[in-house]
Amino acid sequence: MDFTAARKAMVDSQVRVNDVTDRALQAALLAVPRERFVSADRAFAAYAEVEPQVAGDRRLMLARDLSKLLMALRAREGERALVLAGPYAAAVLARMGLNVTAQDSDAAVFDVTGAALADEGVAANVAPLSAPEGEGYDIIVSEAAVPGRPEAWLKALSVGGRLAVVERSGPAGKAVLYVRGPQGISRKELFDAAPPMLAELAPEPTFAL
Repeated sequence: MDFTAARKAMVDSQVRVNDVTDRALQAALLAVPRERFVSADRAFAAYAEVEPQVAGDRRLMLARDLSKLLMALRAREGERALVLAGPYAAAVLARMGLNVTAQDSDAAVFDVTGAALADEGVAANVAPLSAPEGEGYDIIVSEAAVPGRPEAWLKALSVGGRLAVVERSGPAGKAVLYVRGPQGISRKELFDAAPPMLAELAPEPTFAL
């Protein structure tokens, strides 16, 4: 399979047509080998309009949704970024010139993606997703959905920092952008999306008699 041609077709047919106009982001998507971020037997599906498996419950976000999410962040070269459950997004941001850490609670994700992340200069960190490692990040993003406002992630932002994530409590979800300002945190809804939920962040079930 010609992955270079597939990559260009993905950007042309899934990214540019969805009003993703950021040239640096487009260039990064054209450069990062998405097929290296899925298990080897699924590399053929890396550029299709599907969510191919990385490892375990982790899947790549649709290129259309991820590109729109990343564009909303307005990432700038030299910024510090934390990417939770999203190794491909981490590589794209690194290719855009950011200082990126990828965090996941499932070590198997880095068994699949570790070599590709190292090639992009991304630090890989195995730790619970409920507790971001470090603080003072300019950007935080995830390729997976969360069940609601991720307070622990917001606390890890610097003033002026941005968090982009899909919030999902049912079959449909909404991509949102949070910005931490000097006086508080703003929230803006972006577009509809429904990537897989991070099960470990789901609230504990409650029972009533």
